[in-house]
Amino acid sequence: MEIDSNARRFESWLREHRITEVECVIPDVNGIARGKILPADKFLRSLREDTLRLPESIYVQTVTGEDPEEPVVDPVDRDVRLRPDARSIRLVPWYEEPTAVVIADAVHHDGRAVEIASRHVLKRVIARCREHGWRPVVAPELEFFLTKINTDPDYPLEPPVGRSRRPETGRQSFGIDAVNEFDPIFEDLYDWCEIQNIDIDTLTHEAGAAQMEINFNHGDPLELADQAFLFKRTLRQAALKHGIYATFMAKPIETEPGSAMHVHLSLYDRESGRNLFAGPGEGPPFSELFYQFIGGLQKYLPAALLLLAPNVNSYRRLRRYSTAPINVHWGIENRTVGLRVPASIPESTRVENRVAGADANPYLAIAATLACGLLGVEQGLEASDPVKGSAYRLAQTLPQQMPEAMRKLASCAPLKEILGEDFVAVLLAVKQTEHDAYQRVISSWEREHLLLNV
Repeated sequence: MEIDSNARRFESWLREHRITEVECVIPDVNGIARGKILPADKFLRSLREDTLRLPESIYVQTVTGEDPEEPVVDPVDRDVRLRPDARSIRLVPWYEEPTAVVIADAVHHDGRAVEIASRHVLKRVIARCREHGWRPVVAPELEFFLTKINTDPDYPLEPPVGRSRRPETGRQSFGIDAVNEFDPIFEDLYDWCEIQNIDIDTLTHEAGAAQMEINFNHGDPLELADQAFLFKRTLRQAALKHGIYATFMAKPIETEPGSAMHVHLSLYDRESGRNLFAGPGEGPPFSELFYQFIGGLQKYLPAALLLLAPNVNSYRRLRRYSTAPINVHWGIENRTVGLRVPASIPESTRVENRVAGADANPYLAIAATLACGLLGVEQGLEASDPVKGSAYRLAQTLPQQMPEAMRKLASCAPLKEILGEDFVAVLLAVKQTEHDAYQRVISSWEREHLLLNV
């Protein structure tokens, strides 16, 4: 009955928008869109007959589409059943044919959720927040670079040519004219996001050459993760239309800053709507729960870093004096710390997690931020004193390489419990496989400096 009802809702929407094709997608562990493209009538028939399926191994693929050598799911590679979320269906504006995209969850044949799916991991953490009577609210900020088309991976990326017919050669932080260089791309981007109900807000130029940032309006964590997931693809398509690349690599250009995904997060009481981070009345500016949440982020973010810095390239961004954090200190209006608290009215009190890279899977970055803070509250942890001045003068406490991040996550029982043991096993297996592949590559640096000198 539920399947038939769901199919009727989809049928009404598809007919209203005269859709001929449907992209049914899932975010894999790396946040890459994978799935099936179906004619609209076959999509509806698949819903009614419950035949919309994918191999479970899709959730265990590396960024290059490989599987870990040691199986971490059933080695027979069974199917899982897709359950498209009707709230996520949107038009795809860059096709000539009327096309829709819908994000799907997955269940096993017995109806159990596929717990290794990244979207489910976020839903799992949100559900735990609701058990406490909390309503989490998030607002991601995504940084990215625009670059020239690059067909040779051994050749460094370069800034693209804009309307002036000249590439940027210097830093243009918050430069208005520097953004206007790429107006045709951003006009398409805003139009396409509006069509897809992707609620983006401010566009600014960041410190790097042709590096930009888009801010999302605050809202429900799952909805914002869906929007960030779809936004990445939308931006890449808009850039390609105009003959350039858009990349969310954490550190795509050696001489430029890295790109982050800052996650602003607040907790509200579900019944009263009160911001639970704000202090009481005329008293201290922050509540006890706020300090416990900060304490949880400080204790557990180093162990959760694999969800926030998921690629070997991610760790090139987390360097001292690089505009990215190196530790989990917190401070008020301090952009050198990992946890910044913006000055705001009590109703908007929030913490900004500045650790995650733009390359992170948005579902996992938000889930990790929530999970670490949640553990702090449940365990009654205490936050350190806020940092005044530069946090770069203090020790680096975040892992500096992927193997260190993997070891920390593997040994952190509370995080494994809140995120799901099976999911953590999959994440570790996928990232170990990716790191092993990276270790087999001989870089241009090695050829340049070692070939004739050692």
